[in-house]
Amino acid sequence: MADLPTQLQNALRSHTLPHPSRPWLRALIPSRIPPPPIASLIATARARLLASDLTTPGLLDPAYAAEHALPSALVNNPEIDTGRLPRDVVVQVVDIENLSRSRWEQVEELEAIERGEQTRGREVVRIAEREGEGEGEGGQNGGGNGGGNQNGSAAAKATHKLVLQDCKGEKVIGIELKRVEQIAIGKTNIGEKMMLKRDAKIARGVVLLEPTYCHVLGGKVDAWHKVWLDGRLAKLKEAAGVADGR
Repeated sequence: MADLPTQLQNALRSHTLPHPSRPWLRALIPSRIPPPPIASLIATARARLLASDLTTPGLLDPAYAAEHALPSALVNNPEIDTGRLPRDVVVQVVDIENLSRSRWEQVEELEAIERGEQTRGREVVRIAEREGEGEGEGGQNGGGNGGGNQNGSAAAKATHKLVLQDCKGEKVIGIELKRVEQIAIGKTNIGEKMMLKRDAKIARGVVLLEPTYCHVLGGKVDAWHKVWLDGRLAKLKEAAGVADGR
């Protein structure tokens, strides 16, 4: 029978998650005898992996990190009109913007999220209340209607721009070429992990996101999210020419 770190590695690989290093997995396993059930360890490893910064030294298996990083020559060369990723690349979201909304609409959207609200049509709904009602629309990110305070129609027509970072710290812009349902303000977390699949299109250094080649894995880096929300609001208000109000 395989040892616990190997069992955990195999289980995480079956869920298409980034491959953590064996030292990281060993540190995760309590020293008590007997150890916790394998199902509990898998759940803990998955949650902590998705909540971690991919660039943390020692987090990922070195061979995996080398094979799943962005190809610098392709994403850093705007002279290349079109290309495709030569391999799967694991990334985390460090910024997101809805290009379909005005700056002021984005301010209102982020302020609603900060208050714990989203809208359903013209109705303001407390996210916490909806999650407690068991309607089955929201997830851990509270995005039952496409995320944030967008209604279904607006969400379907939205185009998002993301800044994505790989495990080596390399960053790339990602823009929706086709709507990816899991991507939305208030639904996509800062630090959320994604797998950009092999053959994803790249145009002048920008990754073109579409459902076939963008697999959202989930997760969130809590320390980043609040900082991003506050900073994004301040920048949008400045750009929109407002301070504490219109």
